[in-house]
Formats: sequence, C-alpha cells, structure tokens
Amino acid sequence: MARSDVVVGLDVGTTKVLALVAELRRGEGLNIVGVGASPSLGLRRGVVIDIESTVRSIQDAVQKAERMCGFPLHSVTLGVAGGHIVCLNNRGVVAVTRPDREITQDDVTRVLEAARVVNVPPDREIVHVLPRQYIVDGYEGVRDPVGMLGSRLEVDAHIVTGSTTTLQNLLRSVERAGLEVEDVVFAPLAAGEAVLMRDEKELGVVLADIGGGTTDLAVFHQGSLIHSTVLPLGGEYITTDVAVGLRTSLAQAEIVKIDYGSAAAVMAAEEKVFPVPGVGGQGIQQVSAKILAEIIEARLREILGAIAAAIRQSGYPVGLPGGVVLTGGVAATRGITELAMEELDQPVRVGTPERLGSLEDMAALPSFATAVGLAAFAAGARGPARVQRNGRLSGVAGRLRGWLRELF
Repeated sequence: MARSDVVVGLDVGTTKVLALVAELRRGEGLNIVGVGASPSLGLRRGVVIDIESTVRSIQDAVQKAERMCGFPLHSVTLGVAGGHIVCLNNRGVVAVTRPDREITQDDVTRVLEAARVVNVPPDREIVHVLPRQYIVDGYEGVRDPVGMLGSRLEVDAHIVTGSTTTLQNLLRSVERAGLEVEDVVFAPLAAGEAVLMRDEKELGVVLADIGGGTTDLAVFHQGSLIHSTVLPLGGEYITTDVAVGLRTSLAQAEIVKIDYGSAAAVMAAEEKVFPVPGVGGQGIQQVSAKILAEIIEARLREILGAIAAAIRQSGYPVGLPGGVVLTGGVAATRGITELAMEELDQPVRVGTPERLGSLEDMAALPSFATAVGLAAFAAGARGPARVQRNGRLSGVAGRLRGWLRELF
C-alpha cells in the first residue's frame, strides 16, 4: 500500500528519467528522501519510440530512488512534454442561475468545462484547462470568483493538448514498470512550481526549460500560465555537435560537455586541454577547452535565438519584469547566464529548486526542476490547501488507463 505521506515525481525525458521521492511535512514543505536517475533509452523529443527500453529506464530510476528512501514506490505524478504538445487559448461562458447570484465552485467547474469545448482533432487529448483569468459581469482580472455576486461568469483559459497515442504509450510504459499514475502534469507548469518566485509569476516572467530533445517555453503573468510552446531544440543537439566536432562517441561527448564545457569561447582557456577517446577506440586526442566551447557556443546561440523569436511571436511584451529563467539540464552549462543575457537582451537567471530538505545537495539542480515541481503538485493535491484539479489531467489519466485495459 502506498504511504499517504509520500509523493513521487516522475520526469521521463529524452535523455534521462528522474524519480524523486518526497515526504509531506505539515508547514515545512517537501522533504526529499529519495532520488533516482537513469539514462532514457526509449524516447525521442519526448515521444516514446521503444516501450521496452522506456520501461527499463523507468524501473532503473525508480529502483535507485527506492534504495535511497528505503521503501517501495507504487504511484507517481507524471510529467508530460515534447514536440507532440500543442497549446491554445479559449474562453468559456456560463450563466449564474442561483437566486442569490452567488458564484459557487460548481459554477467554476461549469465554466471550465465550457472552455474545454474547443475544436481539438480526434487524435489529440486535452491535458489541462488552465484559467488565465475569470470575468464576472464584464469585470476582468478576477483570480477566484467563488463567493462573488454576478449573473455571468467567463473564463479566459490556456488549453494544453497532447497526442493521444503519445500519452497512451507513455502511460503504458509507466504502468508496465509497475507504477500507478496518480496524475499527469505539463512539465513546464511543474518546473515553474519548483523554480519561479511568486513575484516573478505575478509581474511576468518567461520560463525556458532546455531539456535533452526540446525546449519548453512558458510565459507566466498575474500568477498564471498564459502562453506556452515547445521548440524542437535541446541539449542532445549540442552533444551531437560535440561528438562530430571532436570525432568521439555520443556517450563520451556528453561526458566532456558536462565536465569541460563552457557556454562561450571567451570563457575557456586555450591552454587547458583534456583527453578525448576516438570513435571505436581509435586512440586518444588532446582537445583544448576553447575548441569545445566554440562548438557549444554555436549551438547554444541557435537555441537562445529560437527562444528569443518564440518570445516575440508569443504576442507578449519583451522585457517582462521577471525576465527569463532558464532551467533544465542545459541551464547548468557554465557561463550560460551571460550568453543568454546577450542573446535575449533582458535579465536572465538560472532556476534551481530550493528548500528541499536533507537531499538538497543532490536535487538542487536545474535538471531536477520538473521532478521537484511534480512532487509539489502531488503534495498540493493531497494537502489541506488542495490544488484545484479542474485544470489537471486526472480525468485524462483515468481515460487512458481505461483504454489500456481494453486494448491490452
């Protein structure tokens, strides 16, 4: 039986699978008690291309987390992202029919359901209906309309959709790994929960989660996610460039990128060299850190340029007070803040999870942002201050499980 005081965030990414276990402590936030990481061998750009490999990667990460926390894990909150995600905005409207005209939680549920009535292709599933603002009798900017008086309730909603097939395959992989999916959360939404400050979300901020296969871009304003998009660029492209440029294997390229890489050539010393094995055991060459930085910088500038273009195309003002917060594995690259400020022409910081308890030294990394945020979402859904589930994928998780039972 699953422990009621434990939550698990499972981030199944293109390059790695992260499982993070946290205990719920009333008034003290999350206490991370277990972390497990495994190379992700069955995904490409967030899409499952090999179920058996994906299952093994999930099992490996979960087993490592179980060994650290000392008890078995049974259920997880799962993050979803990748190139199959498409987002749009829609508005829902309902009449308040109570004689006293007081808006209740039932009215909020109805208006969110009305916002779901949108032309979505049959091969896609709505993941979230996220309220950007409520409008009561024409008065905009309402955060929580419950208890207010009005005759007409509207919601301006951000809708996240995903490929039904991709969601099914991901859910099936998790369940074949022996785990139950409690809930599914859009990864940038979870990452924002872990690394963004309340004032940043309120005043306006862009979160750029640069993962292995894709970059997830999310704009927050007035406390809500108001725009998101997925860019088909990520850290694996840097790794491939390094492998080609240094004539080494992809595995070795990833190692030297992390151990010796810098975001810009001006930050690297030309006299600093390191050994790099050739492909297929073709000897070892000595490579300058400056040459490696030149390779990384070229691809990073391309990724940052795509982020800048996506921000402009979003229709929201460049130069939001919160600037840009970078997270994800690539955000740990040395010197990326300075390069990003140059390319994006606005304030930039690297976002890392904080206040993580006894394992803070292990999980306080940009690459753990989504996993920590998933655990935080799960904690909110169980705790006294329950997270509103109307915009969450609890219903979709149930429907997908039903389809899987029918098919398999």
